[in-house]
Amino acid sequence: MGQEFELKYRCDEATQQTILASFPGPWQTIAMETTYYDTPGRELSAKRWTLRRRFENGISICTLKTPAPDGSRGEWELPCPDILTALPQLCSLGAPEALLEVTRLIPVCGARFTRQALSVSLPEGLVELALDGGCLMGGEASMPLWELEVELKEGPQQVAIGFAEALAQTYGLIPEQKSKYRRALELAKGDMDHGI
Repeated sequence: MGQEFELKYRCDEATQQTILASFPGPWQTIAMETTYYDTPGRELSAKRWTLRRRFENGISICTLKTPAPDGSRGEWELPCPDILTALPQLCSLGAPEALLEVTRLIPVCGARFTRQALSVSLPEGLVELALDGGCLMGGEASMPLWELEVELKEGPQQVAIGFAEALAQTYGLIPEQKSKYRRALELAKGDMDHGI
């Protein structure tokens, strides 16, 4: 099973620029455009699964994420031009077989942002530092997105935790408890609640 462990923080544009200047590159720039999907009955959301198709510098990547008890997430992804076509392929990588029961998907919300990413080697492992700037979209509503992520690539979870906590203390960052998907979904629900 693929596994993802990351920590997210709110990080405004000015702070992002300070961080970019503080860490020598090369930083990688990735244009991201994400559509999140669910069934018409919202079965995936009820399981806290996140199914998305994301264009990364024009390449279509389909991903499923599921929660894990230790705070990490199961993650399976592959290049694929169509989200329904991707489902059996994701299962072949180890994603839950319940995904094979899905026959219809609808887009529910999305995100559009630019990511600046940097691999950071640490004494006991490797992390990716990512700065995201753009917007979240749900229905007709949108909201600004400014975020910092630290994702563990190699080593124990404490490597990412220690690095992220040091960044938070240095730059006065506030932890972000909700994923991009959850925040965009709340926007979409807000539109529905107001009859938009």
